[in-house]
Amino acid sequence: MDDVHERALGLPHVTVVHGARGNPVYQVGGRSFVFFRTPRPDAVDPETGESLRDVIVFWVESEADKQALVQDQTTPFFTTPHFDGHNSVLVQASRLGELTSQELVELVQDAWLARASPRRRADWLAAHGTPPLPRPDATDGNVRTVS
Repeated sequence: MDDVHERALGLPHVTVVHGARGNPVYQVGGRSFVFFRTPRPDAVDPETGESLRDVIVFWVESEADKQALVQDQTTPFFTTPHFDGHNSVLVQASRLGELTSQELVELVQDAWLARASPRRRADWLAAHGTPPLPRPDATDGNVRTVS
């Protein structure tokens, strides 16, 4: 779990706010990209029915990205009906060890990229030698390269 905090804080323009119960919420430009969720009745242990106390929410770029992660039975990602239509995936902190260090880095970076402004996103991608990613244009849905 400390790796999540370290990775999130290592990205530019990140602030941490705390929820009503003191849970950390990582934001870029006032937009949350990772947050530690408090126990809720929609996220329960399938065997015991008890509320999960260690759920972390990570934003993803699209519904397709979300479905790719939650439908892959080899990953610890899941969702709940509460998050239907929300571009995010959930994972228990106790299952983060199922991810490699690189997968965790990419998960946090991708969450940041999904929520950062177009300018911050482009600046970060340019600085890290990553080619701009194609994204649908909000006006017509056609794919354009973000630069």
